[in-house]
Amino acid sequence: MKTYVCIDDTDILGGRGTGHLAATLIERIEEKGWGKCSYITRHQLYFHPDIPYTSHNSAMCFAIEHEQDIFTELRDFAAEFLVAESEDGSDPGLCIAVEDKIKDRQALMDYGRRAKSEILTKRIAYDLAEAVGVHLSEHGGTGSGVIGALAGVGLRLTGNDGRIKGKLTFPLPGDLLTVEQILAHSDVDRVQSLAGEVLGPDQPVKLGEKVKAVFLDHQKVLLVYPEDGLWHTCTKEQLKQF
Repeated sequence: MKTYVCIDDTDILGGRGTGHLAATLIERIEEKGWGKCSYITRHQLYFHPDIPYTSHNSAMCFAIEHEQDIFTELRDFAAEFLVAESEDGSDPGLCIAVEDKIKDRQALMDYGRRAKSEILTKRIAYDLAEAVGVHLSEHGGTGSGVIGALAGVGLRLTGNDGRIKGKLTFPLPGDLLTVEQILAHSDVDRVQSLAGEVLGPDQPVKLGEKVKAVFLDHQKVLLVYPEDGLWHTCTKEQLKQF
């Protein structure tokens, strides 16, 4: 079984970020033996002066692979966790979606895409959550984080949105590695260019200062671009579209 968890708006400027809380939540879930959690995907939502957000307006989502029904325990624990750990003054929201109980995946994905370019409301989010059969709840402040939490699950379901939280590091000398070395020393699924060309195992890649992967085709993908006859990992600016 697979269950998606997404949190949003748990932070304030200068405090612990939502990504940090998502990583801590994963640790607690795995400590309880409820299942194995995936990496976290960071989903960029709409920038607009009428939307309150801390710094980047992004939601953090991860999946849990599990054998038993954990919904009730997970819901209660995650709610208590957000109340206890979210920063004072934040507006945390929580979305939990059991994959095989989602009634309309397309509607949820469409909502996620809308949240990248439209101003949405809590009422819209709650109505959709009820219609598609996913849990949505607020745990402090205005609770506006429910809007992004629901969107994060929808975007994760598309399989083609988001940057992977954290940077990639390799236990090898130098900053020039082959694709084969990158794949062997990380959990990256493939290396491809921004234009969609999948690189072969012998092709060399020059690593940038901060190497990050994105979520494409439901996989962890390292994106590169050509310059001076060599492939380079993408810059932060280039990855902003994801």
